[in-house]
Amino acid sequence: MTTTAEQAQQELLEEFELFDNWMDRYQYIIDMGKALPPFAEEDKRDELKIQGCQSNVWMRHERQGDLLHFAAVSDAAIVSGLIAVLLRIYNERTPSDILATSPHFLKDLGLDKHLSPTRSNGLNAMLQRIYRVAEQEAA
Repeated sequence: MTTTAEQAQQELLEEFELFDNWMDRYQYIIDMGKALPPFAEEDKRDELKIQGCQSNVWMRHERQGDLLHFAAVSDAAIVSGLIAVLLRIYNERTPSDILATSPHFLKDLGLDKHLSPTRSNGLNAMLQRIYRVAEQEAA
């Protein structure tokens, strides 16, 4: 992948500028979630479940060469979309690229203001898992 996590974040911000209102942005996020690759039923295990999410979220990862590959799924449409946003920025990156990229898209997109507190907590829990994995893999 030629883009960095920061470049992917910038591209995402530019795409969201095309939408005039939050209903359209929510729909775009939901549509992104519908395009997530399949997640194996056998990977819906307790140890892969993200704690702190209102809905069920499972996330797995593996290292492929220098890159970290993440996969995740949720039983809620908007959360699946948030997963897709995170994967777009942080999937298939080196641990150092992940750790060097702060999630300013949350504030820049206004997600910090437009998500309910429980959704926001879940999004932060998913982000923390990604960063924790990157820290472990960078060590």
